[in-house]
Amino acid sequence: MSAPAQAVQTGGFETLARQLAAYLTPDDIAAIRRAYAYGERAHSGQQRQTGEPYIAHPLAVATILADLHVDAATMCAALLHDVIEDTTATSAEVSEQFGEEVAALVDAVTKLTQIRFETREQAQAANFRKMMLAVAGDLRVMLIKLADRLHNMRTLRHLSADKRRRIARETLDIYAPIAARFGMHTLCKELEDLGFAALYPLRYRVLDEALRRARGNRHDLVGKIETTLRHRLDEAGLQYRLVSREKHLYSVYQKMREDHLSLSEVYDVYALRVVMDTVDACYRALGVVHNTFKPVPQRFKDYIAIPKTNGYQSLHTALFTPYGVPAEIQIRTEEMDLVANDGVAAHWRYKNPDGSGSRAEQRAREWLHGLLELQRNAGDPQEFLDSVKWDLFPDEVYVFTPRGQILALPTGATAVDFAYAVHSDIGNRCVAARVNRRLVPLSTVLESGATVEIITARTTTPHPSWLSFVVTGKARAAIRHFLKHVDHAQAIALGRRLLELELSRLGTPMAQVPEQNVAGLLREFSAKAMDDLLEEVGLGKRLAVVVATHLVSGTPPATERRPRSGLRRALARVAPRWLVGKDARHTPLAIKGTEGLVVSYGKCCRPIPGDPVRGYVSVGRGVVIHVDDCPSAKDFAKQPDKWLDVEWQPASDSRFPVDIRVEIEDQRGQLATLAATISDMDCNIASVQIANRDGIHAVATFTLEVRDRVHLARIMKRLRTIKSVRRIIRKRG
Repeated sequence: MSAPAQAVQTGGFETLARQLAAYLTPDDIAAIRRAYAYGERAHSGQQRQTGEPYIAHPLAVATILADLHVDAATMCAALLHDVIEDTTATSAEVSEQFGEEVAALVDAVTKLTQIRFETREQAQAANFRKMMLAVAGDLRVMLIKLADRLHNMRTLRHLSADKRRRIARETLDIYAPIAARFGMHTLCKELEDLGFAALYPLRYRVLDEALRRARGNRHDLVGKIETTLRHRLDEAGLQYRLVSREKHLYSVYQKMREDHLSLSEVYDVYALRVVMDTVDACYRALGVVHNTFKPVPQRFKDYIAIPKTNGYQSLHTALFTPYGVPAEIQIRTEEMDLVANDGVAAHWRYKNPDGSGSRAEQRAREWLHGLLELQRNAGDPQEFLDSVKWDLFPDEVYVFTPRGQILALPTGATAVDFAYAVHSDIGNRCVAARVNRRLVPLSTVLESGATVEIITARTTTPHPSWLSFVVTGKARAAIRHFLKHVDHAQAIALGRRLLELELSRLGTPMAQVPEQNVAGLLREFSAKAMDDLLEEVGLGKRLAVVVATHLVSGTPPATERRPRSGLRRALARVAPRWLVGKDARHTPLAIKGTEGLVVSYGKCCRPIPGDPVRGYVSVGRGVVIHVDDCPSAKDFAKQPDKWLDVEWQPASDSRFPVDIRVEIEDQRGQLATLAATISDMDCNIASVQIANRDGIHAVATFTLEVRDRVHLARIMKRLRTIKSVRRIIRKRG
């Protein structure tokens, strides 16, 4: 390193040392100085793409963290965070020089640094899961990573355009939301603005220029409001600090895009913040503010009494002013202001008397603890990523348990989300809900202030349809986890039935199959146990006829040893009559509608008991039932090995969806008459659509849940007795 460059770096550390002297001991600063010297030697000869010596980057990361007043171990790890990955230094060496705590932090950050996000859609879900689980062990790991990302974003201009866009996208999708979730809004805002500028440079410049032009006029108006408020607060004898803030550029852009607003319609670009010394003074200041300007209805939010999930606390209100511009006011204490800006990092500036740390830190740890539960329930990395994304940066509603406990849920959360937020067992067994003492469906979207009570039953289990309306990651992961286990058991049961059916056709019951044949089959298919093979048969991944033939003969699987014509002859023994003629041996698979997720019914033809049906073996879905004359039969005719004969088995407790089309005279009240008639026939209406055809006639399409064809015929016969009904048909396809 040249003498001038070395002098610059030394001067840089002295600037950092002066920052550290404000809150760390001389011994701590000496240890941090040693870490800097070690990092400088390790990175000697390396350069950033900016042309600076590489040590400039760790020094900048440490300087960002010094503004947050982090502890000495975090500062040392920040200065050393690249030495293991980019130099010959080892973790053992760092541990020996600076202790196990610093070495563990450096090692964890090194693992995070090796993570790359390729695209927004993919986001390398497996690596994202590793990152979040690593952070769950120590919040300081993410603080270093966020500071590292911030400095990289500040120097992004030195990279190629493609790299700039990729890094900006992952910053906006992953790192900025995590910073917000940790309550670190100051850092989050800068990450968002830098990412916005790199990803959409033209939009950034246009919006920035528009804000500059509007700033003068709006600033004058805010100044008048500020002067009025200062006068009234002084009259009330309150001690306060009044500051104005401007909404950062990316936040303005998001609001304009999501709410379809022009810049002039975004009235909260500027806001005033009143900082008080106590919580009591905050509410007194609110009274003064509301006596000065009339509040906008429905815009007051008390985040002091009910903090946000990331620990944020403040009073928010919007005011009508005589200057033609509404004003947004935030009122909070000094501690709340610190937490609002620094989030979990406020832990080092403010310690609760009980040593528990800031509220933001407590909330962040609760969220990270929830990630561990998601990890246990998530079946694969992509599912884990999808679940976490629901929980990053949510708008929130606040609801109460019957005992008065407050729960924060994302906007759009339903009664099922609430049930899982209380406890996973409550969610798995919920059957209904009461909102403000009124019975409501489980899909009901909750509103702030509601009191929610969940009704459970021991025999109830999660339903796949819940996935269509739950919004929290915890609920989604828990439902999927349960259904996968149910899926597994049902697939094994169906696979056993299919295999026993084929074995009976070959004249060899399962109990008579030689054990060596079973062992040979498992080896051939690389299956650990018979249940694994049965599951593959039930899900359609392996043909039951091939497995049965091998079990009986003990020879290699038919698909591997027989020519195509031989396989066809083998399949002819079990193929449906309509494919191979009347002489084929024919023992249908009995179905009754209660087989679960591995037996499903084609939406193309909506089969119901009484319809002549066939089963199609679909990979991953098990057996899909179609009516005989379904158009799908023609599409699958070239795959005779995938079709099974099936027959209905009586089951009085099952209901099946079916579509009917009713042409009626367009008169007032006719839809209600039709619905009442259907309900009288012990039939549930799943959905209804109505369309006016010519001003005189209308067409109503109902999806009904019926027991069988006889039940449907009775309903249609009853509907034909209504005078306004002109025609009824059962819809197909």
